[in-house]
Amino acid sequence: MIDKTISVLALASCLLAAPVLAQSVNLYTTREPELLNPVLEAFTKDTGVKVNTVFLKDGLEQRIKAEGANSPADVMIMVDAAQMIAAKDAGITQPIKSAVVDKAVPAQLRDSDWVTLTKRARIVVVSKDRVKQDAITYEELADPKWKGKLCIRAGQHPYNNAFFGAYLARNGAEKTEAYLKAVKANVARKPGGGDRDVARDIQSGLCDIAIINTYYIGLMSQAKNEQKGWFDAIKPLKTTFANGGTHVNISGAAIARNAPNKDNAVKLVEYMLGEKAQTLYGDGNYEFPVNPDVKESAAVKLLGTVTPDATPLTEIGKNRKAAADLVDKVGFDN
Repeated sequence: MIDKTISVLALASCLLAAPVLAQSVNLYTTREPELLNPVLEAFTKDTGVKVNTVFLKDGLEQRIKAEGANSPADVMIMVDAAQMIAAKDAGITQPIKSAVVDKAVPAQLRDSDWVTLTKRARIVVVSKDRVKQDAITYEELADPKWKGKLCIRAGQHPYNNAFFGAYLARNGAEKTEAYLKAVKANVARKPGGGDRDVARDIQSGLCDIAIINTYYIGLMSQAKNEQKGWFDAIKPLKTTFANGGTHVNISGAAIARNAPNKDNAVKLVEYMLGEKAQTLYGDGNYEFPVNPDVKESAAVKLLGTVTPDATPLTEIGKNRKAAADLVDKVGFDN
């Protein structure tokens, strides 16, 4: 096994105190072990490089900063482009120089210091029984025909903050403010709860339409409890902006600024963009492969292909604070 179940503190102490093996790489991540372990095990089997993994629910950036120049971290894997951008801004990353990365990952889904590993789309779902359409634009969520029929997570939740940041990057502050007011006018209940809750509320008849991250749809499809009924009640729509492209967020990787095993760090990042790893990693959480050469995945089989919005994730990140301010200004979550 690549990762032995030991405490984060004990593992980090061992890494700091002991010499690093020539054929090893040290990974710090906020992702769940069950999602990462299959692909990490495959990496070690195929390359002979052992992966020492520190799983951190919170505080990854702060830990690496505290460890300073002696940090054993080689690679960081996190969820959400905002976390990747924050890691770069904190000065704990370094440029990834790799022809494999440049070829496998579209330009809008990477930065000099971090790269997308998988995508999760934010799409619209509707009642399978009550709504008879198969495609929609994000702009249509503001249509008064949905008044009293829309369920949505809190506007300040990171998922919606990123979506509104994308809308702002595309349309500017005035149009985004008007959009937020119109969407708020359509809600069936106060924005809140989780993405699976909106599917539950569609099943109950509280709402007819909602916005949700695709991996929740996949997880509900395999549920052995009431969530399978929630899945059965909804229909995912092909969802894009009016001029094309679906809003996505990501899981991503960066190489630590003081990586002691930089070559193996690059090797791990490159490996995770290959066909085997993209399938193992993405299918565990119904996330879409980022490598366009990987055509088959659990998410694609369930939901079809997704063409990401061309707006760079870095541009969306720059607009997230302004989007949050607009959410507060219109009282979206009140």
